[in-house]
Amino acid sequence: MPESAPKNLALVGYGKMGRLIDQLAPLHGFHVAARLDMNDSASAPLHNIDVAIEFSTPEAAPANLLRLASLRIPTVCGTTGWYHELERVRQAVAAQGAALVWSPNFSIGMNVFQRIVSEAARMLQNESSYGAWAWEIHHAAKKDAPSGTLLRLIDIMREAGYSRPIDSSSNRAGAHPGTHEIGFDSSADSITLRHTARGREGFAHGALKAAQWILGRTGCHEFSEVLFG
Repeated sequence: MPESAPKNLALVGYGKMGRLIDQLAPLHGFHVAARLDMNDSASAPLHNIDVAIEFSTPEAAPANLLRLASLRIPTVCGTTGWYHELERVRQAVAAQGAALVWSPNFSIGMNVFQRIVSEAARMLQNESSYGAWAWEIHHAAKKDAPSGTLLRLIDIMREAGYSRPIDSSSNRAGAHPGTHEIGFDSSADSITLRHTARGREGFAHGALKAAQWILGRTGCHEFSEVLFG
């Protein structure tokens, strides 16, 4: 527990992730001072808030982030499926001198996994005998498919130089918290890289870690900057 007084945290979106973050916030030195659900997050007052964590819906997230930027409240966003609006949000954050950490996945293990995938793609970029696939499964209630995390993994492979086709697929079933798999296959052998979440706590702790980091900063940042600089 930090020695300084707890910082006031607003939860924008109060679904399963919001409620879990609410439970864990005191462990990271935060006092939850506002809890906004889907119906009031766009207009509810936000006074004396030091930082916000946004886990809402793809439809609501851009407006929420623009409003938080206008109020210059440092924000962590874990909502996915809204990235077609990322550039507009990024410009607003810069124009207002605000701060945002965004990521399709706030799991520390997933961010390490992304680096492993990047290195594998880089090493196989010129090995034409290796084809690649990307697959994920999540719970039946997850709204976006493929997941933002899978799309980011494919982008990471492209950024690393892997330019051949990457076959991708998604499943939605039951209560699965999330598995992502990247594979490379040739006539000689197969390489499978997999990350499996055991629950939502890892995402919540990561978002709270990002909320600590963003205090006193400005600009738009990815979670990997929080972890790796």
